[in-house]
Amino acid sequence: MRVLWIGLAVLVLVPVAYITYMLTVGNAGVIEDLRENPQGERAQRAMLLTLADGTIYPVNYLREGDVVFMGVDGRWWRGFRGEGAPVTLLVQGETLTGRAQVVLDDPAYTADVFSRLRPTAPAWLPDWLNGKLVVIRLDAP
Repeated sequence: MRVLWIGLAVLVLVPVAYITYMLTVGNAGVIEDLRENPQGERAQRAMLLTLADGTIYPVNYLREGDVVFMGVDGRWWRGFRGEGAPVTLLVQGETLTGRAQVVLDDPAYTADVFSRLRPTAPAWLPDWLNGKLVVIRLDAP
């Protein structure tokens, strides 16, 4: 029985440790790379998203004209419901502002954008695991 409890503890602690590492150390390295190397390989597919409260997330993006798309994994997409929220982006060294709004009611549109934003996502992956589509309409320069 003791071995079972130890195994269960390991199964719980390993994902928690990984997530903690990625949020504290992993993201910090990505953020630094995107700031210091705005024309680098990583910056071609990832941007920095800053929320109104100052929280910064490195996220993959797709820019098409004055619209930027991102897929949000996790629960923080909820801040973009309704009218959405103001955000600041750092895209290849360029600072942009706009309003981010989650798309919850248009699966065909979401699938179309994700086919370009996340083309390597497995086809068998259920929609609820593929994240939420967030559309950022950029402010006029």
